[in-house]
Amino acid sequence: MSKEITPRSQDYSQWYNDLVIKGSLADYSAVRGCMVIKPYGFTLWENMRDALDRMFKDTGHVNAYFPLFIPKSFLSKEAAHVEGFAKECAVVTHYRLKNDPNGSGVIVDPEAKLEEELIVRPTSETIIWNTYKDWIQSYRDLPILVNQWANVVRWEMRTRLFLRTAEFLWQEGHTAHATQEEAVEEARKMLDVYATFAEEFMAVPVLKGVKSESERFAGAVDTYCIEALMQDGKALQAGTSHFLGQNFAKAFDVQFLNKENQLEYVWATSWGVSTRLVGALVMAHSDDQGLVLPPKIAPLQVVIVPIYKGQEQKDQIDAKVHEITAELKKLGISVKYDDNDNNRPGWKFAEYEMKGVPVRLAIGARDLANNVIEVARRDTKEKQSVSLDGIADFVKNLLDDIQTNMFNRAKTFRDEHITKADNWDEFVKLLDEKGGFIFAHWDGTPETEEAIKEQTKATIRCIPIDGTGVEEGKCILSGQPSKQRVLFAKAY
Repeated sequence: MSKEITPRSQDYSQWYNDLVIKGSLADYSAVRGCMVIKPYGFTLWENMRDALDRMFKDTGHVNAYFPLFIPKSFLSKEAAHVEGFAKECAVVTHYRLKNDPNGSGVIVDPEAKLEEELIVRPTSETIIWNTYKDWIQSYRDLPILVNQWANVVRWEMRTRLFLRTAEFLWQEGHTAHATQEEAVEEARKMLDVYATFAEEFMAVPVLKGVKSESERFAGAVDTYCIEALMQDGKALQAGTSHFLGQNFAKAFDVQFLNKENQLEYVWATSWGVSTRLVGALVMAHSDDQGLVLPPKIAPLQVVIVPIYKGQEQKDQIDAKVHEITAELKKLGISVKYDDNDNNRPGWKFAEYEMKGVPVRLAIGARDLANNVIEVARRDTKEKQSVSLDGIADFVKNLLDDIQTNMFNRAKTFRDEHITKADNWDEFVKLLDEKGGFIFAHWDGTPETEEAIKEQTKATIRCIPIDGTGVEEGKCILSGQPSKQRVLFAKAY
């Protein structure tokens, strides 16, 4: 099966597409720019979603659901917001079809034109803040800490499975606060939640920072982000958290009576991650043999493959495997016993390697007689013969080790690809020859930022929020004074 995968070194983009398709994560659909998430891929997304949902609830958030459709007039109320999304909006203009009088199927009924067009949500700030106006009157109504799991539509012309599709799944948090300090604290807190999830569940190390003005979310005062590095040296924005100030509260006239009985506008945040994280997972860890998935969110953590001749051997193996699976399930480990006799063991080994199952167990009649089982780990491809006594605990510890190893391996790669550049020639050479994050001085102007992007296709991924890189220097392009190095990279 690995022969069907384009090597990373040959064509990284095609390698990625091969893994998504052959790893049974997703497929192309009849709708241009949209994808079908297959059961294996959707289980992966569900595991990610469930972990994040627990983290949201542990930080005091609750789930709600808001309409898919947004009146067009809502988007025009916040100028930066509409400008940011206007070119990506799908618009509903009619509400009915009718049979074509010429007998050519159905046509849009011209008599069924909407009085006001509806936008298929690209994001929900406007519909939610219009709703919050009815929910908020007093400081006693604050804070509102709401999240929704939903789909959104952004009409992309150049798409790639998971990374950029016209419709995608995501969560979007929308919170309302009495003070600026509370709102900023919320935005930073949720950025930390995303970083923790990426590193502890996805085994993907991330850098936390704030976006430059030109890279901010449309309508935000500040956009905080986590940035991950893929194996081809390109960055990928893995999550964003926005401090919206009072922009949407003012646009929708959302005011509250404070403790001094004075009216003031509410402070807001929004934050989100999407199925793009599945793409990040694939590109950060996988190899030329297939997917490599971290145990904490893998759709299937362990697969057991029997090797036998004749029904008598199979019956003996079945009995032992049922004991093993019961023990693994008691430990909360997802396990599959693949005793389907339509495919040979070798085919199964390749199939589960392609799908990135973290641990594979294989057992034959001789193994059973010797009270051992073969254990193969997907991350390093190492195999060993292990005693059947205490095998469940062994596998549990192995899964933990795989999770840690995958993070450490990705972090080593990321750290080796953060490089300082002190002048333009160094910057361009690093981009062309090494890639990764380049830590360089920038004069803080959007004109210089745009010029760097035009000349190299590299963008400012973030300005570190931990103070890293705060030092006097000169901009790599303009030569003007700079007080801060920022992280540049080519990105998805």
